[in-house]
Amino acid sequence: MWTKSSPSPPTHLLIFLLFLLIAAAAAVQRFKEAPKYYNSPNCPTTNVTCSSSEDKSSDPSVHVAMTLDAAYLRGSMAAILSVLQHSSCPESIQFHFVASSSADTASLRSTLSGSFPYLKFQIYPFHDDDAVAGLISTSIRSALDCPLNYARNYLAELLPGRVRRVVYLDSDLVLVDDIAKLAATPLGDDAVLAAPEYCNANFTSYFTPTFWSNPSLSLTFSGREACYFNTGVMVMDLERWRVGAYTAKIVEWMELQKRMRIYELGSLPPFLLVFAGKIAPVDHRWNQHGLGGDNFRGLCRDLHPGPVSLLHWSGKGKPWARLDANRPCPLDALWAPYDLLQTSFVLES
Repeated sequence: MWTKSSPSPPTHLLIFLLFLLIAAAAAVQRFKEAPKYYNSPNCPTTNVTCSSSEDKSSDPSVHVAMTLDAAYLRGSMAAILSVLQHSSCPESIQFHFVASSSADTASLRSTLSGSFPYLKFQIYPFHDDDAVAGLISTSIRSALDCPLNYARNYLAELLPGRVRRVVYLDSDLVLVDDIAKLAATPLGDDAVLAAPEYCNANFTSYFTPTFWSNPSLSLTFSGREACYFNTGVMVMDLERWRVGAYTAKIVEWMELQKRMRIYELGSLPPFLLVFAGKIAPVDHRWNQHGLGGDNFRGLCRDLHPGPVSLLHWSGKGKPWARLDANRPCPLDALWAPYDLLQTSFVLES
């Protein structure tokens, strides 16, 4: 401690202490309160809450599932705001958030309630993350090896039985259209999920030569017009998922991967193995993906041709990180208006 009789602290020490204060403040993300959005007059009335056990057939809500992670919380907050802002019935949307069992759910709940005081939501601890960690094989991107990336496999078990249909969204996207349109995607008589398909992608590249050279494995896709689809935006029929025990089917492929490496890329290939060629179609406007580009090479992506209802910064580059580094891609300006982060430390002049 310095007193009046003590020599003044060195300038470099003051600068260092100031840096520590700024870094500590930046580590605590604080978010602004979002406006309240109201239902339009033609919205169905609902008193169903996230904890309600009412019959699911009488539930007019749109259910949205996302994961909550400290590293992506800023993106999640922007995604939530975009969903509410463009919805014609925002008060009818219920959010279901899955967080790691080790996460501070009280803090996450406080953050969500602080920015969205009227939000209908529930947080579900992902208690299976330790078991899932034992099933994960290292992929070509270490960021994909987090157990929470696999939580979408377990939504049918985590969410209440009354929730039949849910829209799953990644945290690095924003909507610019009414999510009710996406939630209403027809699934036909037997499809378990719907997503935009990209049949021009090289489907074979998602699996190893070991997979394709083994007839008992490669025949998995026999008779299926299998195409790549991005699992960051999906409409899921959880009731059909439960009946078909699809979590167990995905786990079987993950267990095989541990014994003989049949794919390279995180949680996507097991989904392709189970569902590719069997999903209901969704217009590409609902997943303009790949906007994250490649940070290593500094690439910026353009939008795909056609209309846009959802922008998805899948890939290594996240808009908030590039904006903070003052190295944004042009399309990052479309994410910025949904950023609720507020400055937590201000230097006074």
